Amino acid sequence: MSKPRLLKNKDKAAAHCAWQYHPRSDHHSNVACWGILFDLLLCSDLLREHVAEGRVAFGINHRMVDHTNNRPKNLDLVLCRPKVGEVALTSRKKAVTFAGLVDSIGLELDEQDRALLADLPVLPERPVGSVLLALEAKAAMTEFGKARPRLYDELASSHVVVHGDTDSAIAVGFAMVNGSDSFVSPTKNPCIAWGAPMVASKHDQPTQLKLTIKKIGELPRRETTGKAGFDAIAAVAVFCRNDGSTPVAVITDPELGAVREGDVLAYSTMINRVVGIYASRFPRG
Repeated sequence: MSKPRLLKNKDKAAAHCAWQYHPRSDHHSNVACWGILFDLLLCSDLLREHVAEGRVAFGINHRMVDHTNNRPKNLDLVLCRPKVGEVALTSRKKAVTFAGLVDSIGLELDEQDRALLADLPVLPERPVGSVLLALEAKAAMTEFGKARPRLYDELASSHVVVHGDTDSAIAVGFAMVNGSDSFVSPTKNPCIAWGAPMVASKHDQPTQLKLTIKKIGELPRRETTGKAGFDAIAAVAVFCRNDGSTPVAVITDPELGAVREGDVLAYSTMINRVVGIYASRFPRG
């Protein structure tokens, strides 16, 4: 995310200016979802085995419907059993592989990660049969008073739809929260491409970061099927000034608002929990 990118075909003003983060772009959620799935593949022997056997594929922006309330929602990324008898995708010209997303999303991997990726079995994109895992990634980067209820509602609707469609599916939530003391909002700076001065919003940090993560912690979680809530959820604090030059970095210090290691919202807790749940719900055989 440190590299500024143009927003294509969505906003005429923004299309002339490159941004590290833009609320009308899905780049940040694509990066988060790819990274989470990468870590799950590295950590789960069983998932890699299922992928190698052709039993598991993935889908992007998959539409799920809450069977009880007939409420649809597009999930960022799902792991699935491929639909029987269907190989081609109808939504785009051709399917891609998980490794192929690196170039299409515009990810920048170091040599170590590229070597790890090369050793993984090929995970293809396929028409979705039954959903095994559904992932929804959201971000709160500025205007936290407005962002907190939006973030909560968008994530809450995700696990409701996932389990309303398939109770055994693993519902995973991920929130990226900005801990920077300033932020250049694309919506408040539409004309900087034409020489307008850059205006940065000021943030009371780490207060706003901590309040937002606390709100995420109020989302319902479940320990077994048949109940409402996320099976796993994480909140990651990032430092993003969005000024085009300051690198985006993960905040790890709890004193600066980061989630403590071992906490229910810690990233490692989420990964370990998903690996264990996957093994118990979708065992070998």
